[in-house]
Amino acid sequence: MMEKKHWKVGELAKLSGLTVRTLHHYDQIGLFSPSNHTETGHRLYTEGDLERLQQILSLKQLGFGLDDIKKFITSPTFRPLEVIKIQLEKLNEDIRIQEELRSELEQLCEILNQQKDVSAEHFIKLIEVMKMTTNKYFTEEQLENLKKRSGQLGSKKINEVQNEWTALIEKVRNLMEKNTPVGSDEVQELAKRWRELTNMFSGGDPKIVEAAERFHAENPNNPIQFGMDGPLYQYIKKALEKLS
Repeated sequence: MMEKKHWKVGELAKLSGLTVRTLHHYDQIGLFSPSNHTETGHRLYTEGDLERLQQILSLKQLGFGLDDIKKFITSPTFRPLEVIKIQLEKLNEDIRIQEELRSELEQLCEILNQQKDVSAEHFIKLIEVMKMTTNKYFTEEQLENLKKRSGQLGSKKINEVQNEWTALIEKVRNLMEKNTPVGSDEVQELAKRWRELTNMFSGGDPKIVEAAERFHAENPNNPIQFGMDGPLYQYIKKALEKLS
C-alpha cells in the first residue's frame, strides 16, 4: 500500500507510464488536473487524482477519444453500462467496415488472377468500378446474398467457373466476329451456358442479374468484364433474349 499522499508531476509520470508533457496536456484541456499545488505553483496530485487517472486510462484503452472520456467522467449521469454499449456499437461498425474491405480485396484478388498484367492506372480504375457497383447498382441485401453464394461455392469452384467464363467469352467473340446469327444453334448453346453460369453466381435471383446487366450496359469496357466489351455484351444479351 502506498503511504505517499501527494505526487509531483514527474513522479506521477513515472508511476503511470505517461510523459510529463501528456499530463500537462490533460490539464490544459480540462480532462485531468491536480487537486493541489505547492506554494510555488507546482502541481501536486492526490490519491483521488490517481483513481481518476486510472479511469481515464481504462477508457482510453477501450478506444475512446479524449473528448468522449472528458464528457463521460464529468457527467453527473455517468453510467458505465452506457459507455460500454457505445463502444460496442463503434466496434461493431468498425468490424463491418473491415469485413467489407476484406470482401472487396478478395474480389480484387480473384479478378487480378484472371488478368496477369495490370498497370497502376488500370488497378485504380478497377477499384473505382468496384466501388461504383457496390454503391450504385446493388442493394446491401443483394451484396450479402452474393457474399453468401460465394461462400457456398467455395474459392476452387469460383476459379473454375471464372476460367470457364473467360473461355466462354472467347467462343462468343469468335462467333460474333463471324457474324453468326444470335438465334443459331451454336450461339444459343453458348447463351444457355452463359445463363447457367450467371444463375450459379446469383443464386437464380433475377434482381441481382438485372442489376449486373444494368451495370455492364451503362459501363461498357469496364475492368471487371474479363475482356468482354460493349459490342460483345450486346451480342450475348440478344442471344439470351431469344432463349426460351
